[in-house]
Amino acid sequence: MTDAAEIKMRFLYGLRSKGVTDGRVLTAMEKIDRGDFVTGIFAERAYEDMPLPIACGQTISQPSVVGLMTQALEVSPRDKVLEIGTGSGYQAAILAELARRVYTVDRHRRLVREAEAVFAALGVTNITAIAADGSHGLPDQAPFDRILVTAAAEDPPGPLLAQLRIGGIMVLPVGQSDAVQSLIKVRRTPEGYDYEELRPVRFVPLVEGLGQD
Repeated sequence: MTDAAEIKMRFLYGLRSKGVTDGRVLTAMEKIDRGDFVTGIFAERAYEDMPLPIACGQTISQPSVVGLMTQALEVSPRDKVLEIGTGSGYQAAILAELARRVYTVDRHRRLVREAEAVFAALGVTNITAIAADGSHGLPDQAPFDRILVTAAAEDPPGPLLAQLRIGGIMVLPVGQSDAVQSLIKVRRTPEGYDYEELRPVRFVPLVEGLGQD
């Protein structure tokens, strides 16, 4: 077995051991190489199950959390998905393997530009990346079948809840930015919203407004 194949096998085994068991999610995470989204001095740590720093003071989430959030989202091939917090673009690329269309929003223009370059290099064509204030969602494209938020708010943002289709699912971290947060799964029903608490997590805070870069 080559080193690369062994690294990938260990990577997938690590995901399974942390509870990522959905076959479609594992296949997507096998196909989308995290190494394509980690550059510079941290590149050699791309296959470790840990968050890593990226530009603009942000992070690329640890793979097991990406897998668990994606699994909780229950994406189907016909879904239109909104991601808040493009970051490196890694999560959006995985969602693009599972969904019909992915819209991803980040407040940092630099991150959007760099993610778009990786998507183009990988030949991923069903992602639209936009520099905007993610706390407002994308009303022009709503409603969405699935919404994934990769930054923590104190409460699920009202504009995002409103942009979720009835029957849709949103997964997001909720809590104070300087404490452990809870990963929440929200399902919109005809009567309102059902909330399920999944696990403790730690994410960067959801910040309003555009970044300076």
